Amino acid sequence: MIQQIIFFLALCTAAFFFVRSVRRIWATIKIGKPTGRLDNKTERWKQVVLIALGQKKMFKRPIPAVLHLMVYISFLIVNIELLEILIDGLFGTHHVFQTVLGDFYSPLITFFEFFAVLVIISCAIFLVRRNILKIGRFHKPEMKGWAKLDGNLILIFEIVLMLFLLNMNATDTVLQLKSGISQSFFFSNWFVPLYKNVSIGGLHIANTFYWWVHIIGIFVFANYVPYSKHLHIFLAFPNTYFSNLETKGKMENMPIVTNEVKIMMGMAQPDANPPAMSRFGAKDVTDLNEINILNALTCTECGRCTSNCPANLTGKKLSPRKIMMDVRDRAEEVLQNKKKKGEDYDDGKSLLYDFISEEEIYACTSCNACTEACPINIDPLSIILELRRYTVMEESKGPAEWTGMYSSLETTFNPWKFPSTDRDKWVNDVKS
Repeated sequence: MIQQIIFFLALCTAAFFFVRSVRRIWATIKIGKPTGRLDNKTERWKQVVLIALGQKKMFKRPIPAVLHLMVYISFLIVNIELLEILIDGLFGTHHVFQTVLGDFYSPLITFFEFFAVLVIISCAIFLVRRNILKIGRFHKPEMKGWAKLDGNLILIFEIVLMLFLLNMNATDTVLQLKSGISQSFFFSNWFVPLYKNVSIGGLHIANTFYWWVHIIGIFVFANYVPYSKHLHIFLAFPNTYFSNLETKGKMENMPIVTNEVKIMMGMAQPDANPPAMSRFGAKDVTDLNEINILNALTCTECGRCTSNCPANLTGKKLSPRKIMMDVRDRAEEVLQNKKKKGEDYDDGKSLLYDFISEEEIYACTSCNACTEACPINIDPLSIILELRRYTVMEESKGPAEWTGMYSSLETTFNPWKFPSTDRDKWVNDVKS
């Protein structure tokens, strides 16, 4: 009974902290401005099925795709066994499903163990790729400190969890055999020789230890994920649902600017009550929209965006992955400031300049390679464009090459400085 009470308290504690993390994530997303994207539900659900669930875009790189798929499927299947552990913990039963499933129980647990072994193999290979083979995209300047440690921690964590599961089943098998009950799980049988000479009392202690460490490990893992890059386990689904369905390369215009242009050209009437506009573009995360913040929190830091970025490949400072990491870090910082010091608190910092430099945003060629490469449809370009809009439209900044073009557009209505009266002279040459 005491064990059941302890388990219930542990479960409630884990649930409390997990719910608190969910609320924090929701509050972070709400820092951004509201946005729509509730249209075309059929296409959006199709995106979720193919990209988030089916991992369609992952297979542009087959080796990591297969390994990731093995971990992903195994994660879903192995956690089915968690249901039995929860029931056993709450009601003090032992392998409650064994009495229900009978002879089918052993093959089912062996099936779960097979995927546990796949997790161990896949995570071990990922660790080798990261730390021994040193795949280039995992060793960019932004992948230092916590970013590097986080990637390794989660892989080690998953390996340890699966090893505890196999050892838990192995000690239980030996206990059953010593009690005259035949039980055999194929993969955990590899560990059985380690425990054959252990006393029944020692086996009970070992089995209880593995059981508790495994379930507490799962509780800790569930509460660690919201603070790590592996938050995409949960957020990949809403992120792909709300992703941009427009054709790649089509940039989003600012409605207020579009309307002013239409008024100037006589295509629309002035609005008697025009919408309020705090600023053009974005200087801080509060100027971005909720989808931008969701993108940043969902980022897996896999680096495919950066490894496909032509600016980064030519040695420029821009890294789309760093952009997303900076947005996430700044959003979390702003949320903490608002909680501690009030909704209107200003810490004198901003996303632009304090986290992301002008050099980075001006290096972007707007080619959309980063968005196309992302396995879960994250869109760094939309954030870069908003930051760039702010520098140009609010601060009248920009590279020297741009300022000449702006002047020409203002005076001759074209970027080449040709007088507007001369622009159609080529037509006469064609006619002649």
